[in-house]
Amino acid sequence: MKRSNVKRIMCLALAACLVAVCLAGCGGGSGKNGDENQTYFSIMGGMSSLSSGYDSNPVLQQMAEDAGVEIEWDLMADSLAERVGVTIGGGDLPDAFIAVGFSQGDIAEYGEDETFIDLTPYITPEIMPNLSGILEKHPEIRSAITAADGKIYGLPEGELMGTAALGMEDNYAIHSVPEFSMINKTWLDELGLPVPTNLTELHDALKAFKENDMATRNGNSAGQTIPMSTGYDQWCWGQEIFYSGFGFTNFTSDVCNDLLVDADGNVEFVSATQKYRDAVSYFSDWYKEELMDLEMFSQSDSQLIAKCTQGRVGVATWWYIEQIMGDKSDQYVYLPPMSGPVGTEYEGVMGLNLRGAPAVTAGKLNITSACGNPELLCKYFDQWYDPEIVMQLQYGPIGIYFTEQDENGMWKSITDEEAQAKYGKTAGSLKAQYEVYGPRLVLPEYYDTVFALEDRAKERLQLLVDDWIPLAQNKNYYPNDVTFTQDELDIIDRYKESFVKLVAEKEGNWLKNGGPTDAEWDEYLTMLRDSCGMDKLLTVYQDAYTRYVNASK
Repeated sequence: MKRSNVKRIMCLALAACLVAVCLAGCGGGSGKNGDENQTYFSIMGGMSSLSSGYDSNPVLQQMAEDAGVEIEWDLMADSLAERVGVTIGGGDLPDAFIAVGFSQGDIAEYGEDETFIDLTPYITPEIMPNLSGILEKHPEIRSAITAADGKIYGLPEGELMGTAALGMEDNYAIHSVPEFSMINKTWLDELGLPVPTNLTELHDALKAFKENDMATRNGNSAGQTIPMSTGYDQWCWGQEIFYSGFGFTNFTSDVCNDLLVDADGNVEFVSATQKYRDAVSYFSDWYKEELMDLEMFSQSDSQLIAKCTQGRVGVATWWYIEQIMGDKSDQYVYLPPMSGPVGTEYEGVMGLNLRGAPAVTAGKLNITSACGNPELLCKYFDQWYDPEIVMQLQYGPIGIYFTEQDENGMWKSITDEEAQAKYGKTAGSLKAQYEVYGPRLVLPEYYDTVFALEDRAKERLQLLVDDWIPLAQNKNYYPNDVTFTQDELDIIDRYKESFVKLVAEKEGNWLKNGGPTDAEWDEYLTMLRDSCGMDKLLTVYQDAYTRYVNASK
């Protein structure tokens, strides 16, 4: 039985038990939809537990007035999935769902059974000029929200922070580098060593840190030096960044993020390539030499931070030096991208699996078949794609969160000091009070024309632009927001978990105990194909990628 059918049966069974209670509590529905002249809309969905509510939000009030609509918000911060499941199963639908976060599988299923309507006829310059203009300029967004059947069942949502915010033509994601690495330059200077630029130089520096027990310079006891400490395949603090010397960086063993796309558009798994095998074999020698933290497979991020702030670690990975090194931060500098080991076929090679801007989803605003006037509701939501409206939905209203414009017309947000003096709370708390969940697009160009990019985000993106992207050999990437058919989702559900588990298990074992022999590598590839559906998964990802590219043209 398909996953979708199982879910539907479970949902209907639950609804049969609870729908009477639900209808009694809700008064049996608004009774106001189903009319093509409808101006009163019921919308169910999610909101932040810190929100002060949407009925009193001045931005939403003004948009409703401008569109000539009245919105009945039925929102919750907890138990959202259960409530939505009961509502859909019972058939007493609102006019739309907002900020539910429906998955691709949900959208495909509810589009197929006509719970959600196709919005394609309404995404036109006459009805939705703001969104239509965005899709014209960014066809990749249209690709991301177009279902496999060619229809659009939800309006797009995404914060597309990437390198385009700094003026690059291509918008590579801020997380194209899964973590940044840093080295104790004070120790290097004392030892007369340069900042490494390749893996051989890094190896020699780590060995010198260990042999000279450099942590004693920071007041630690003898034998406390850890040349390099990371986690294993951990978001922002793993070892993956050093694989760049073998022509790639993998991404916490996530199958989708570890897909490579060659110049001809062919897709492959990095974890099944020879360069992956070579990298794991190479770093197993570092682990044997105790240059890598022997606790890397078991330690928590707080344990890593404790070691770093004690001044025991020579090299570590994280987003920012200050966050992990504490008062030892001034001893450290970021490492540049590492090229391959000297004297090998990888010498001079530096690779990076680039990633496109963060995913766009169509699961944050979905209009149902109960809506009698979807055209008017779409006109209302088109306002959510106006840049200044997006800014206010994301952070807070002009006059409250945004206090003034600079000489270039860029809006300046309230400071913590101003927020405390005027509202008795921090700027972050003020944002949480007014932030509205739902369909909105924060495009890269907004950071240059509407409101300023956060300083730390700007720093990370600048490191990407200056140090990493120019050296990337292959600038093709697998998009974060391709869409899959229901059958394809079933295949992913069936095989992905076992695929990811096997890769993580084998990589960890090879790092600790030595790289794979020829026989072990052949057995691994056979298991990926025969037990973990590698060929089937590749077909799914290849087909989805091809559709995405074609839809973007």
